[in-house]
Amino acid sequence: MRPTTSLPPAGEASFATLRRFLPYLWPAHAPGLRLRVVVALVLVLIAKSTNLVMPFAYKGAIDAMQNRIGEGAALAMGLVGAYALARFGGVLFDNVRNAIFESVGQDAARRLSLDVFSHIHRLSLRFHLEKRTGGLTRMIERGTKSVDTMLYFLLFNIFPTLFELTAVCVIFWIKLGPWMVAATLVMVAAYITYTWRITDWRAKLRREMVESDQRATARAVDSLLNYETVKYFNAEAHENANYGKAIKRYTDAATINERSLSWLNIGQSLITNIMMAGAMAYTVWGWSKGMFSVGDVVLVNTLLAQLFRPLDMLGMVYREIKQGLIDMEAMFTLIDTEAEIQDAPGAQPLALKGGHVRFGAVDFAYEPRRQILHGVSFDVPPGRKLAIVGHSGAGKSTISRILYRFYDIMGGSVSIDGQDIRDITQDSLRRAIGIVPQDTVLFNDTIRYNIAYGRPGASEAEIESAARGAAIHDFILSLPDGYATQVGERGLKLSGGEKQRVAIARTILKNPAILILDEATSALDSATEADIQSALADVAQSRTTLIIAHRLSTITDADEILVLSAGRIIERGRHEALLAAGGDYAAMWMLQQAEEEQPELVVNG
Repeated sequence: MRPTTSLPPAGEASFATLRRFLPYLWPAHAPGLRLRVVVALVLVLIAKSTNLVMPFAYKGAIDAMQNRIGEGAALAMGLVGAYALARFGGVLFDNVRNAIFESVGQDAARRLSLDVFSHIHRLSLRFHLEKRTGGLTRMIERGTKSVDTMLYFLLFNIFPTLFELTAVCVIFWIKLGPWMVAATLVMVAAYITYTWRITDWRAKLRREMVESDQRATARAVDSLLNYETVKYFNAEAHENANYGKAIKRYTDAATINERSLSWLNIGQSLITNIMMAGAMAYTVWGWSKGMFSVGDVVLVNTLLAQLFRPLDMLGMVYREIKQGLIDMEAMFTLIDTEAEIQDAPGAQPLALKGGHVRFGAVDFAYEPRRQILHGVSFDVPPGRKLAIVGHSGAGKSTISRILYRFYDIMGGSVSIDGQDIRDITQDSLRRAIGIVPQDTVLFNDTIRYNIAYGRPGASEAEIESAARGAAIHDFILSLPDGYATQVGERGLKLSGGEKQRVAIARTILKNPAILILDEATSALDSATEADIQSALADVAQSRTTLIIAHRLSTITDADEILVLSAGRIIERGRHEALLAAGGDYAAMWMLQQAEEEQPELVVNG
């Protein structure tokens, strides 16, 4: 089954995603964080209650001012002080709430980010080869950033707004009668319905904008990662045109999205102001009939003004929550992507007994329509060296990927020390294997970090010993920053030979029982290759070694050589026997020898 992480269809960003998100808000493993959530909600209620006291203090002050004697003035001044104190209390409780709750939001974002990151590393090699890295990182970035927004708006805007709306309706029922409550609820319902429908429309536009943004970012990252290829083919104009088309689609979608926001704001403002005008007109009419005091008019005005503030934000809150749900939905879809390669139920760690590798009649295909390996069988006893040669596309590197169990085979078996690799844990399997690949990619960090990656936690002495084993220690010391030298993105500040030596040092430090050399020197010049071959020979001593070779001169000492053609073993034996047989191996050997001699003839000529 092929995993996918495309955005789900519109309309699915709903309560299912919200329910999936809530455990991050209420972590079962952290009672301290749950207590903070409870305290924060209590402070929300206290802050809102304080805000509801404020209009009554304002009303009392206005009514007291109608009495011009000293006692009325003193009362009015006291109520004004109470009004100011209530305003300050609301701000105080809100900020204390934010301070208490901050660690909850940060912890939720941290756990969600870690869950996504660890799951991505569990996904298969096929997934990573087919997924654009730029689009993937953008999806994760938006999803994790939405966590804080979702937490804040759900707990500190929607919940307190509902509480305040309920309290205002109760006050209106008592002070102004049921008709004012009915009018308030009708207008609020109209506001919410309008906001909901327009925001759902905008959510579709947002999806288009997000997908366009992902494609534009992926295009840019892909182009920059292939910077040298772009330069080799003078393709700057071509890349600019492709990126220009991608970013144009994004800007068009973003423009439509922003225009829809203007229509949303206009409609919301219309409903809000109709509600305010109607309520104030009713209270002024009641004042003219002697039903309400001047203070009652101020009370209604202040209550509505306080209600409108969060209600005005309700549209923005709803939009942000909908957008956050879309972003989080894409990330949860990624989390739900099943790993193609999984440990079997009850899988046990590999019990190493020397590193005896055996392939038994292995059939394999990346795609069902194109089989790569056909009945491949070989046996590598502990400490022996097997070389695999063949033309490009013969299936040589596929063997190393199968041994690492990046893919599962279609038929046959692969075992280490008599244990089928499908019955052991992937972690223990990969701990037992070390590889020096043809194209060494280093982390954008120091040389020390890249060597120590072979065994995190290794001491400085162990790192330097591994570097000596790879014949790169002296070179590192000659650098101004020594082992602290930054290697650049993908190790581009180092030459090919230097990167290979770092890769060898990393493998030496890992100290695996099984070593794979996957065309580790095919891209190097002859002098550098000779130096590195010497280092590789030292590393391979006493280890089960599989060499995937391009240059046959590097594997003449192998205990057995397999010749692959179209996924089948067509010859096998030692170097001398294969030459004597006069088959494909002998033909490749003669061709390579002629190629190596030709430059010398040109120079001598």
